Amino acid sequence: MIHGSIVALITPFKDGQLDESALRKMVDWQIEQGTHGIVPVGTTGESPTLTHDEHCRVIEIVVQQAAGRVPVIAGAGSNNPVEAVEYTKVAERAGADATLHVAGYYNRPNQEGLYHHFKMVHDQTEIPIILYNIPPRAIVDIQPATMARLAELPRIIGVKDATGDLSRPWSERQLIKKKDFVWLSGEDATAVAYNVGGGTGCISVTANVAPKLVAEVQNLTAEGKWEEARVLQDSLIPLHQAMFAEPSPAGAKYAASLLGLCTEECRLPVMPLSEATKTRIRTVMEALGLI
Repeated sequence: MIHGSIVALITPFKDGQLDESALRKMVDWQIEQGTHGIVPVGTTGESPTLTHDEHCRVIEIVVQQAAGRVPVIAGAGSNNPVEAVEYTKVAERAGADATLHVAGYYNRPNQEGLYHHFKMVHDQTEIPIILYNIPPRAIVDIQPATMARLAELPRIIGVKDATGDLSRPWSERQLIKKKDFVWLSGEDATAVAYNVGGGTGCISVTANVAPKLVAEVQNLTAEGKWEEARVLQDSLIPLHQAMFAEPSPAGAKYAASLLGLCTEECRLPVMPLSEATKTRIRTVMEALGLI
């Protein structure tokens, strides 16, 4: 069920408030463009600067608007497992299909601490969990042995891998016995190469801007059309790079504003883009025929 191009959805703001109508519009547009799944309130959704009520409301709106057309994987992670349990229960009540969980930032737990953090969330909730392994942001790394141990828990169903280490799915597959465990790239630039190693999708920032093209890359890899996927990915690399020229999601939001989806407004400490980066993004989008 969870595969392909899964957009790490931006959270639209207008005059400092959640723009609910823009959010609903973006969900419909993503599905119309061929996106295979949606992740609200992840890092790209500015979850660190959403209020508790906003976080819950975004999940509710996305689930309602998706209406079962594609899976919704709600961001529910926290370095506080009590809060992670609470957000997971919100996602359960809303009707999300799964949750995405990061852990460890600032606390810097050891591997045993990571295991018990995720196990606590697992044991106190009923919804499937995808682990989010992103050492550049979280400092700590879910090592393959810990990943395999966690995969033994019945509702831990996969990983979003943003380690940048393309050997990870190979290493983890030697240890993980769960046949339907899901490996998803957490980085747009590695999406094709990660699928070569056994991945089945990507949780994508660029899909906010070019959902049809990013979904087509995933469709091609699923069909084993690796050369065609490589060629399309080559054309997308400048856009992938431009999205992160300055702290995300400023790039994705500016690009979305050019498409008329929402404003470019982010919350501090993410700053508005420089004019140079705006020009870069606009030029790349024009070259791809997006605007």
